[in-house]
Amino acid sequence: MMKKKIISASKASLVLLLCQMVSALDVPLDSKLLEELSQPPTITQQSPKDYIVDPRENIVIQCEAKGKPPPSFSWTRNGTHFDIDKDAQVTMKPNSGTLVINIMNGGKAEAYEGVYQCTARNERGAAISNNIVIRPSRSPLWTKEKLEPNQVREGDSLVLHCRPPVGLPPPIIFWMDNAFQRLPQSERVSQGLNGDLYFSNVQPEDTREDYICYARFNHTQTIQQKQPISVKVFSMDSLNDTIAANLSDTDIYGAKPVTERQPVLLTPTGSTSTKVELRGNVLLLECIAAGLPTPVIRWIKEGGELPANRTFFENFKKTLKIVDVSEADSGNYKCIARNTLGSAHHVISVTVKAAPYWITAPRNLVLSPGEDGTLICRANGNPKPDISWLANGVPIAIAPEDPSRKVDGDTIIFSQVQERSSAVYQCNASNEYGYLLANAFVNVLAEPPRILTAANKLYQVIADSPALLDCAYFGSPKPEIEWFKGVKGSILRGNEYIFHDNGTLEIPVAQKDGSGTYTCVARNELGKIQNEVQLEVKDPTMIIKQPEYKVIQRYGQVSFECIIKHDSTLLPTVIWLKDNGELPDDERFLVGKDNLTIMNVTDKDDGTYTCIVNTTLDSVSASAVLTVVARPNPPFDLELTGQLERSVELSWVPGDENNSPITNFVIEYEDGLHEPGVWHHQTEVPGTQTTVQLKLSPYVNYSFRVIAVNEIGRSQPSEPSEQYLTKSANPDENPSNVQGIGSEPDNLVITWESLTGFQSNGPGLQYKVSWRQKDVDDEWTSVIVANVSKYIVSGTPTFVPYEIKVQALNDLGYAPEPAEVIGHSGEDLPMVAPGNVQVHVINSTLAKVHWDTVPLKTVRGHLQGYKVYYWKVQSLSRRSRRHVEKKILTFRGNKTFGMLPGLEPYSSYKLNVRVVNGKGEGPASPDKVFKTPEGVPSSPSFLKITNPTLDSLTLEWGSPTHPNGVLTSYILKFQPINNTHELGPLVEIRIPANESSLILKNLNYSTRYKFYFNAQTSVGSGSQITEEAVTIMDEAMASRQVDIATQGWFIGLMCAVALLILILLIVCFIRRNKGGKYPVKEKEDAHADPEIQPMKEDDGTFGEYSDAEDHKPLKKGSRTPSDRTVKKEDSDDSLVDYGEGVNGQFNEDGSFIGQYSGKKEKEPAEGNESSEAPSPVNAMNSFV
Repeated sequence: MMKKKIISASKASLVLLLCQMVSALDVPLDSKLLEELSQPPTITQQSPKDYIVDPRENIVIQCEAKGKPPPSFSWTRNGTHFDIDKDAQVTMKPNSGTLVINIMNGGKAEAYEGVYQCTARNERGAAISNNIVIRPSRSPLWTKEKLEPNQVREGDSLVLHCRPPVGLPPPIIFWMDNAFQRLPQSERVSQGLNGDLYFSNVQPEDTREDYICYARFNHTQTIQQKQPISVKVFSMDSLNDTIAANLSDTDIYGAKPVTERQPVLLTPTGSTSTKVELRGNVLLLECIAAGLPTPVIRWIKEGGELPANRTFFENFKKTLKIVDVSEADSGNYKCIARNTLGSAHHVISVTVKAAPYWITAPRNLVLSPGEDGTLICRANGNPKPDISWLANGVPIAIAPEDPSRKVDGDTIIFSQVQERSSAVYQCNASNEYGYLLANAFVNVLAEPPRILTAANKLYQVIADSPALLDCAYFGSPKPEIEWFKGVKGSILRGNEYIFHDNGTLEIPVAQKDGSGTYTCVARNELGKIQNEVQLEVKDPTMIIKQPEYKVIQRYGQVSFECIIKHDSTLLPTVIWLKDNGELPDDERFLVGKDNLTIMNVTDKDDGTYTCIVNTTLDSVSASAVLTVVARPNPPFDLELTGQLERSVELSWVPGDENNSPITNFVIEYEDGLHEPGVWHHQTEVPGTQTTVQLKLSPYVNYSFRVIAVNEIGRSQPSEPSEQYLTKSANPDENPSNVQGIGSEPDNLVITWESLTGFQSNGPGLQYKVSWRQKDVDDEWTSVIVANVSKYIVSGTPTFVPYEIKVQALNDLGYAPEPAEVIGHSGEDLPMVAPGNVQVHVINSTLAKVHWDTVPLKTVRGHLQGYKVYYWKVQSLSRRSRRHVEKKILTFRGNKTFGMLPGLEPYSSYKLNVRVVNGKGEGPASPDKVFKTPEGVPSSPSFLKITNPTLDSLTLEWGSPTHPNGVLTSYILKFQPINNTHELGPLVEIRIPANESSLILKNLNYSTRYKFYFNAQTSVGSGSQITEEAVTIMDEAMASRQVDIATQGWFIGLMCAVALLILILLIVCFIRRNKGGKYPVKEKEDAHADPEIQPMKEDDGTFGEYSDAEDHKPLKKGSRTPSDRTVKKEDSDDSLVDYGEGVNGQFNEDGSFIGQYSGKKEKEPAEGNESSEAPSPVNAMNSFV
């Protein structure tokens, strides 16, 4: 236990030191300041740790550093000093530590392989670079080897080995043919991660002699080529004599034709393998299988899921790729190869190790003499890295002693530093997979505050936008910054300001009254300095009337307005643009103070016009589009050519398009013979066409005109063409919409739509009307009538079918033979009623009626359906008749049943059924009587609760409006409601059906009850009605509570409490006003102790101990009723909260209204609440 306490204390000290470290100085990048301040060296640029160089080029090993004074540089090679002056091939760049090794002038890169390290040093310390390993790249040639041809039986697996030479860095492998074309790869043939080419099964098309493996060495930009590999795929059917001579009989004849085989893994081999990968790298796992058919590979992670968003499948799912691996990706990964014959699998156990990586890298410290600080170096890895410290490049154990420094594992603690404590410290975190090296300096400076922002700098902003007032500063110790409004104003605080760590004051929403002088004060223990800046808040520039979209016809005048409002101290400039470019240099464009006017608008003036208003602080713009429009001019020079009896060719010349392409031409004609002066639409053609072949009708005197159309509209019609009268001919068509419908039982009315004069094709238009009875061997009866549209045939049988046709004719002959239509002579009322009417009562409100169809011959017309007439005869519960209201349901078509919904329960009904045709209804079937069973009743018509006493209530009710059966009883349920709106136990009472009132006794006094009331029949209970009521309170108990308020001891207690509160308020007021304010307070006021600020400045209430309930509205339970009686059990949730009066509708949170709603009457026991002051008794109860 003691050990835990000690550890906690050390942690507390560390937290304190960390806080001090966070407060360490940041040196601003001010050029003048940087020139004056001393700073230890910092490595700014260095070559990578593993540096592979091109042996054909000079080697450049970078090492750049900064510091004040500028650092000097030195190098070590393989752990010993590297004297560059003794090697003519090595030079160091001026003012830099970068080495240049001259290889191109005779040097050899191999001679300079090794581990290099740079040191940058000045009087304040020394920084060192990483260990930079220099290795020249290598791209060796392939070793000579004799490659035997590969002879493989069809369906077998095959592996072509690449075995590239070992290079630095490793080469990229790919397979090509002699024509330098990449070999196609698939699920069957693919390249493995080691560069070998795998065939899951070979096919005849795999036979070739130029399988070539290439190795590309990117660093030297060279490609090495392996000797071509030959593959010959043979089968038993195609085995030639030459190959057969080289094989044994067993090989030849013992072999079977190509057979399917289950999967076998080609790589990796065995059932398990292991893989180690480093954190952050890409994990690549591979499984390639042989088999026929070609196996399909699937990957799973045992005991987990493959990581989402980081898992990818490559090489036809043979390679599993997981990017940015972490320790959580360790585990067993299983690949499963499967085909139709079976499966094979392999488990790869993956372990993720980690080279060191930073958790907290050490950061530079700028401290003042006497200050404390820490350097923290925390790294993680797998295995966990070792942490070691160096000071100025020397292991800290043998570095010069510094009494202010203490090393505690991964932390160096500095206390009471002095200027001689300045140094550069190196943290090295290493394990077997790598290392991290970080430089961090401790720079001890003693500098009074400096403000780097220019004095009296003027800031101008637009109102409602942010204002940023700079106060760039530096000092050691780090100065504290305060801002004041005005030279002698109070310190700025509050949510309307944001104070940035760099000293900048941000006013998120600047207002006009925020203009003025702002003072920035920087202070530390070595001094104090202040600077004033000026802020001017301007009114925003606005376009109060923007230019609007304009549509103008050519040669018109258009004007765009741009009326602005701006700050009086800002000088706006207004620029007009056309299509985001300058306005045309044309005197037609007139730029006024608030507008742009364009005179004599032409088509070229189309475009977007933008008004831009610029000030030194803001810019606003508004745009509008101008569209110049015009309809096309009418076509002209109409000409008719190629006149034939039924066609003619019309041509014309288009008018001017007026800068809007013509989309189409409309051709119209006039029939001067039948409808002179009326123009009809003939056809339309595309706007690119200027001739058209027109179809004509006989016996028409044609004139034509053409109208051009563009997006703007239609042109005026052209002048009419010459007239052309076509010759007469027989009618081409017969009347349409021929019908035969009888209007009486003994006639047939034949109607049709007459042809127009245009359709007549000649003079003397007439009609030949023909008819005959269908399905009877009769001759056609025909009459010729004038140009009318109706003919009546009399003396027909009732509702029989007729064949009808109407043919047009004129003076030149008949139209083609017309089509026949079927009509019917007139209908008569049906003759018989439906028989065998049956009723099946389904429930108390629904019945199903059945009937037999009537013979179609008796319908004597089109059967439209059946009508069911039904009506209620009487209610079986009341035995009283009423006015009979018949209802009708129509069932379309030849149906034999129908449903009767909406019946009243426990009632007697009658119904009959009639057949319906187009003439009307037939006779009714005999009335059928049926009865509906009982149902549940409706709710009682009313429920009233009267005569409340201390322990009883009187209930009165009305019977249900719709009993729907014989009432058996009433069910009354009731339960009390307590002060928290909770319902008490439910009591149920059954009441005889002949009762209409009930007195409930033995109730609790002053208690609210909720009642639920419903009626019952033998079927069940009906819907219920609810109501609430309250028993009256005990008057004697209420009077006793009021008497307490008049007791002398109670009045004295209340006076003592009031006096104590008054004394506390006076003391707090005196302490709050102790002392005065002055323009620039000392730091102590800025961090005043809350113990001496006990009251809020805005309302004088106690800020530290205020209760949220103090601000709640007065609860209703604390008010006395009008009779000034108070119940002993009264609390803040008194039953008055549920009262019916105007003042009794709300509880504490306003949620009572409607919570127990129902039909209520006002109860005299509730009364009206008093408007007098709260009862002292209730006040005391609330206080306690």
